[in-house]
Amino acid sequence: MSPKIFEMDEYIVSARKYRPDTFEMVVGQDAITQTLKNSIKNNQLGQAYLFCGPRGVGKTTCARIFAKTINCSNPTPDHEPCNECESCRAFIESRSFNIHELDAASNNSVEDIRALIDQVRIPPQLGSYSVYIIDEVHMLSQAAFNAFLKTLEEPPKHAIFILATTEKHKILPTILSRCQIFDFNRISVEDIRKQLEYVAKQEGIEAESDALHVIAQKADGAMRDALSIFDQIVSFCGRNITYQDTIKNLNVLDYEIYFKITDALLAGNYAEALNIFDDVLKKGFEGGYFINGLASHYRDLLVCKDPNTINLIEVGDKTKEKYLQFAQKCSVPFLFNAIQIANSCDMSYRTSQNKRLLVELSLLKICNISSSVFALPQQQQAPDKG
Repeated sequence: MSPKIFEMDEYIVSARKYRPDTFEMVVGQDAITQTLKNSIKNNQLGQAYLFCGPRGVGKTTCARIFAKTINCSNPTPDHEPCNECESCRAFIESRSFNIHELDAASNNSVEDIRALIDQVRIPPQLGSYSVYIIDEVHMLSQAAFNAFLKTLEEPPKHAIFILATTEKHKILPTILSRCQIFDFNRISVEDIRKQLEYVAKQEGIEAESDALHVIAQKADGAMRDALSIFDQIVSFCGRNITYQDTIKNLNVLDYEIYFKITDALLAGNYAEALNIFDDVLKKGFEGGYFINGLASHYRDLLVCKDPNTINLIEVGDKTKEKYLQFAQKCSVPFLFNAIQIANSCDMSYRTSQNKRLLVELSLLKICNISSSVFALPQQQQAPDKG
């Protein structure tokens, strides 16, 4: 009797599963995608493009969509790839001979570039253009850059180069001058949160808005990082992502800690403030991480004091409501001074010999200014009677 074989559904990570395959699906790079679509519409294609910006913001993705679109035999009226013609299907199934991807990090020698130059001479078998996407192009050696210059300046009519890099300053000026340069931005927290909300809905996962905000902030503007963190949280939480489970898994300090310690400092209760900081250290958090978060906390309270700056705070709806309520307890002078003290501590933290004492001293200073700020009006109301 043959053993029973259990088949498992193939798991695809969210960063690959939800990778955009049209310009419209690209998040947070509207100006760049519109420019690329216009160049296709007007048939004004450059011979070389340079996509630069932080990791995980869509450089290689946009290069692939652009390469697929200019070879598409039946593009949509909005100049998007149809994803159905033979050229598009060949690309999707990784069997396209028109679109070539090269990782310059591992193919950075003169021989690699010469092999590429020889390949460039061959016209495309299907479609109009041979597109060469060179990722991490700043990793090419000086000799490889020099060997590449002539081909980049006068490529065959059928060849288009798309270079991608995270470190634009390392690329030779002679290369830069031959390219159309597109600077990709970090993706905003709100845009990342909306995309994560869409992914959660598609996967049938319940997710709290505040939890998705924490993931978006942790990603630091990179959509790929956000989706990787999202997968990690799903593995931990299952089908219901909560705020508490998210901060626990990502080792992030709860906003409640900062609200509690600010309450203690406003009341002049330095003993409670020091005990709260001690609890933070016992949970395994660094003092520098705590004081940096405290400075950001006071900054968020400050922007909540003015209706014109409320939109500058990047937190979930429930947390924002709490910030708006709590900001009424704090005076503007207190917040100014507290930010200055916390920021000064943050700058001195790395070189300090007694890091714990440095943070505790900063908390005592904030506690002292809270009492002096509230005492000031009373002193002004009681002038000397001479």
